[in-house]
Amino acid sequence: MAGPGLRFDKVSVRLGGTEILSNVSFDVAPSSIHCITGPNGGGKTTLMRALLGQVPFDGTITMEGPAKPVIGYAPQSLDIDRNLPFTVEDVLAVMLQRRPAFMGRSASLKRHQDALLARLGLGAKARRLFGHLSGGERQRLLFAQALLPAPDVLLIDEATANMDEDVVRLIEEMVRELSASGVTVLWINHDAAQVNRMADRVTEIARKVLSDRAANASRVLEPSA
Repeated sequence: MAGPGLRFDKVSVRLGGTEILSNVSFDVAPSSIHCITGPNGGGKTTLMRALLGQVPFDGTITMEGPAKPVIGYAPQSLDIDRNLPFTVEDVLAVMLQRRPAFMGRSASLKRHQDALLARLGLGAKARRLFGHLSGGERQRLLFAQALLPAPDVLLIDEATANMDEDVVRLIEEMVRELSASGVTVLWINHDAAQVNRMADRVTEIARKVLSDRAANASRVLEPSA
């Protein structure tokens, strides 16, 4: 079953008097892996936050598919004080369920969480303090929480930063599996080699759309002024 397609139509964002995005328009095909590239500060993460409803914007963002799609989001970092006595399990409980974290993980989620942590090499670290994880391990945890519950749309913001090469390949394998199963993937990515390996389509953004092309295509569609 195909996931929802996404349409960004003349999306503009202004924060504190500064224009972050200007008339951004492009489509994301259902069940595709669509990478967003561009310089730091170009508005890529802001665009994802607009999709998530976290920042006000002008224009329209629409999803064409399931009436209430599940959206998974793997951010670059998690704003949690590393001195708090939160384990990996606690972080998942806080992010994924309504019951208090001190009550532990619900039985309905535990089996899926354990299997996912094991695949990502975190199974033996489920009770390790979050603050004691390496940068790459924290990124793997953020990727894991984005897959629980199973998403229709997966938003990734530099998911493989700070990861070892073998883990990078594992994440790529999992993203391909998700896309093949019908999940629509929108991935902010600065790694040109990874974009070439993974993307079905690539949109470059620096406040506005600079280019929008099929992956490895020689012709670039220039947006109108």
